[in-house]
Amino acid sequence: MIDSGFAERLFAGRWIAGPGIDDAVREAKKFNRAGVKAIINYLGEEFHSKEDVAEATDVIMRAISAIKANRIKADISVKPTQLGLLVGKQVFLSNLRKLAREAKKAGVFLWIDMEEPETVDSVVDAYASEFAGKEVGLCVQSYLRRSAEDLRLLARHGAVVRLVKGAYSLSHATYSTHEEITRNYLLLMQYLFGHSKRFTLATHDLDIIEKALKLNARYKRDVTYAMLKGVRNRYLKDLAARGENASVYIPFGDKWVSYSYRRLREAGHLSLIVKSLFERQGV
Repeated sequence: MIDSGFAERLFAGRWIAGPGIDDAVREAKKFNRAGVKAIINYLGEEFHSKEDVAEATDVIMRAISAIKANRIKADISVKPTQLGLLVGKQVFLSNLRKLAREAKKAGVFLWIDMEEPETVDSVVDAYASEFAGKEVGLCVQSYLRRSAEDLRLLARHGAVVRLVKGAYSLSHATYSTHEEITRNYLLLMQYLFGHSKRFTLATHDLDIIEKALKLNARYKRDVTYAMLKGVRNRYLKDLAARGENASVYIPFGDKWVSYSYRRLREAGHLSLIVKSLFERQGV
């Protein structure tokens, strides 16, 4: 059996800043010095307790304040079930509104991450009706079969999208192979270039990034390339040095197990993720 302390040092130490807000700020400053912006995320999801939701919302509020106080270049990213979606949609909306107001006052862009397929309807509806165009962005997952339709809806509302592949459970609502997910990612990316002025491409797939760079030579969009902390960050630094917008996703908190598990099981990326455990991060 693997010692839990060893596992925590190996996985969490590579992909996660540490347990506290100060750890995330420290990592963000390090990446900022390399020209890379941060996307800071407080770990924790699928909360069914109002107390857990209230605590998470408070921590995220303090993280937004820390970004402003430390003058770091960073967005904040939240998960719907962290803000109470499983407790009740109105609880989720109330907390999201509160964070959106706080982020706007602090000059911090707010991202809404996407989670399990069954939560997508509520999140897309809430974003399209209330948060699009307000310095709030939304993740779209290419492993979901519905994402092309969602993207068309979101584009009509002027959404800012972060396109990801997705690492949650597979079902009839999802594509199941790496090839299918990548093919859909490319189709969704092409749509973004044609219909959105500003978006983020979150991927470690260098072929996709090179295709995007060529597309943007023609479309001239405001594109950001994002990767996870601890995975190909030297390449991310190189992108920034070439004048591209680059961001790194920096989680913090003590709920690292489920996050690390998803990274390991992400379709088609197991060898890359495992290799990242033993690479120098480059920043």
